[in-house]
Amino acid sequence: MVALVLLLVVLTGCGGRPGVDPAAADVQRLLDRRAAAVLDHDERAYARTGTAPDLARLRHVPLADWSYRVTGLHRTGGTATADAELRYRLAGHDRAPVTAGRTLRVSRDADGQWSVDAERPAKKSAQQLWDQGVVQVVRGEHSLVLGVGQSGRSLRDFAALADRAVPAVSQAWGTDWGRQVVVLVPKSLEGMAGLLGSPASSYRGIAAVTTGETGARAPADRVIVNPDAFALLGGPGEQVVLTHETTHVATRRDTTAATPLWLSEGYADWVGYRATGRTPSEVAPELARAVTRGRVPAGLPDDEDFGFTGDGSRLARAYESGWTACLLIADRWGEARLGDFYRAVGEHRKRTGAVEEAMREVLGTTREEFTGLWREYLREQFG
Repeated sequence: MVALVLLLVVLTGCGGRPGVDPAAADVQRLLDRRAAAVLDHDERAYARTGTAPDLARLRHVPLADWSYRVTGLHRTGGTATADAELRYRLAGHDRAPVTAGRTLRVSRDADGQWSVDAERPAKKSAQQLWDQGVVQVVRGEHSLVLGVGQSGRSLRDFAALADRAVPAVSQAWGTDWGRQVVVLVPKSLEGMAGLLGSPASSYRGIAAVTTGETGARAPADRVIVNPDAFALLGGPGEQVVLTHETTHVATRRDTTAATPLWLSEGYADWVGYRATGRTPSEVAPELARAVTRGRVPAGLPDDEDFGFTGDGSRLARAYESGWTACLLIADRWGEARLGDFYRAVGEHRKRTGAVEEAMREVLGTTREEFTGLWREYLREQFG
């Protein structure tokens, strides 16, 4: 009887809980060495962990942190696929690390040593710029521009645009933000789409977008350029776009789920066009055309109106409507009050009632009254 009990205890202790694959710890140590080599730009140490991808792609990227955390390991004999979380931070720009899902193919040699054979974005994860090629770097006074497949002159031009955008945004919004911008310039529209993890068709005709977490002092905003569309803008248009996107970086902390797109996009356009001297008809041709034909919008655009549905005129009218609403506030209540209104809306965190309460407290009006003022303003500007 005692022997039987002891046998059951032994069997339970051995088989009751699956053991941890020691290879996972070995691969984690491999990736720790790899991360140290990336930070040190040590090509020999990096080569001892495997040579794919080429470390030269990252040679000029100013990194403050780089680390991997293995989250899963799937073995097949002497090879395995590792799921990992990559965390990295750009020196002087990112307050907290960017997190990216990665998949690594690793293999073990006859001596039992693991090495990396390949690394790529994890399924449903966006590419990083170095996945697309060797990263070139240009530093501006207020900017860091990272590009792939671009000339040095082109990247310097982007840095100049960004360096002019930052003080322009600070003059309108204030200085309580990082006052630095990181611009990513891939080789093509397809490269932009890869960085965003979306189909290229979603961004065709869109010159640039800004990524980042809303409602927080964002750790790692990025302005991502579509070089195909950007090249069609011309000098003044390029500056407007970079200033618009930089405005999104500056206002990120005060942009929440309560902020409608007409306000966030309209305000960014207002800052972008603020010092250009362009007339309302020049800035808002689609809306001007509609108003002159008697089709004055019944109300401010919904978020759905900003969707990339293929109807370029509808999208243009949505942006132009947001811009004219912000222009009205700046003209009637003053530029400072426009910024106060933006912040007051974002403080609510929820959409319901946010605009209405901010209009009442900051502008001393109701949404219905404001809509009527805005429609009359359109007739005055375009009638």
